[in-house]
Amino acid sequence: MWSTRFPHALHIAEPGFGGTLANTDFLRRYAKRLLRAARAERSSEALPILRRIVAMQVTPEISVAELYPLRASLQLKHVLHMLAREIGFPNWESCARQADARPPALLDRYRFELGMFRDFETNWFADMAIAQDWQREHGGYLIAYGSQAVAILAH
Repeated sequence: MWSTRFPHALHIAEPGFGGTLANTDFLRRYAKRLLRAARAERSSEALPILRRIVAMQVTPEISVAELYPLRASLQLKHVLHMLAREIGFPNWESCARQADARPPALLDRYRFELGMFRDFETNWFADMAIAQDWQREHGGYLIAYGSQAVAILAH
């Protein structure tokens, strides 16, 4: 059976994202990275971030198509607010006060995006309930990824 615990031998794909960072420090560094991508010239880099900003209603009055030409005006606070909402906080201020008291697993989705689990086998599931059913039989460390879930399989 695969381990159901956090895989400790993470691959640090991005410099500055080691496992000793406080949750808020990790989020700030990650937000800066996402802001650079959101402002990028290539739409393939910018659009995924812009979609997330719109989906989290950071800019509820603006669509992705309207935000794209304005992307250079995005600020770090917009991306921080988006990340806070993605992990269940109403805004960045609330997240900044409470996130460091939460377990590091709160940010596993972002570690996954950074490639920190790339040395492990993964299985994707449509939702967490299906993943948990599978996990009971097979094991694996589960990470919520939006409405989906991924099982990280570590021996």
